[in-house]
Amino acid sequence: MSAAVDAPVKVGFVGLGNIGKPMALRLAGADDVELGVYDVAAGPLEELAAAGARPAASVADLAAEVDVLCVMVRDDDQVRDVMGQVLGVAGDRLTVVVHSTVAPDTPRQLEMSASRHGVKVLDAPVSGGGMGAAEGTLAILVGGSDEAFAAARPALEPMGKVVHCGPIGTGTRFKLARNLMHFVAFTAATEAQRLAEAAGLDLRALGDVVRHTDAITGGPGAIMHRESTAPIAPDDFWFGVFEHVVALGEKDLTFALGLADELGVDTPLARLALDGLAPGLGMPHSALHPTSTQTEEHP
Repeated sequence: MSAAVDAPVKVGFVGLGNIGKPMALRLAGADDVELGVYDVAAGPLEELAAAGARPAASVADLAAEVDVLCVMVRDDDQVRDVMGQVLGVAGDRLTVVVHSTVAPDTPRQLEMSASRHGVKVLDAPVSGGGMGAAEGTLAILVGGSDEAFAAARPALEPMGKVVHCGPIGTGTRFKLARNLMHFVAFTAATEAQRLAEAAGLDLRALGDVVRHTDAITGGPGAIMHRESTAPIAPDDFWFGVFEHVVALGEKDLTFALGLADELGVDTPLARLALDGLAPGLGMPHSALHPTSTQTEEHP
């Protein structure tokens, strides 16, 4: 007698945009997922139908038939609109997974409303963009109860690396912390481009070098191994590592700022970085910092 085979998990996906559509396509290709989809646009529905998914006539119709409902719409208002169509239709079997990046308090508000109808909620924003969605390599940052996470996990794993960050709302906070670094780094890149352009350099070549070296060093993530942002004691392993980072960083930033002054280029982020690098790493400034002294105490 052959062993019993688990039934496929019934998943619904609402919102088939630039990231939602490739996410849904990954689910459509998963062996253990039975997928239904909904979007206001006909084109993505036709593409998902061709991939084996079943288009639904409405959000409510979809929610009434699935165990996990993934939501990837534009903003908080659209997420609330979808949730309003779900509540009252589905019973306590349903787990709603909000992939949209929303305000920090929104997931908890959604959970409170949904719990009155027996519906479970996870906030699960993603990082990795359209390419990560298409390749199934997204980072999926999940906040919510263990019970809700266990229910939704089979629907999440085909789409990427799943990280259970903690209770409801922690997925969104995780995403916001990650994207703070992302877009500050983008702004720093534009500052570097202005400096390079004023110096007569090839901006495309600079971009090639940045992508090449970040692939080797890990970029900003290379310094993110500690479990605390507290000051580092001199006998800590990381003190020696970051002492080198601070010395190198303050030297290069000082030279870059000197070049910027010479060329008349405004580089406010670089000036903030010169002052903030060492204390941000939990370290004293190096001797090269303009305000440092040989007798400076460890912060």
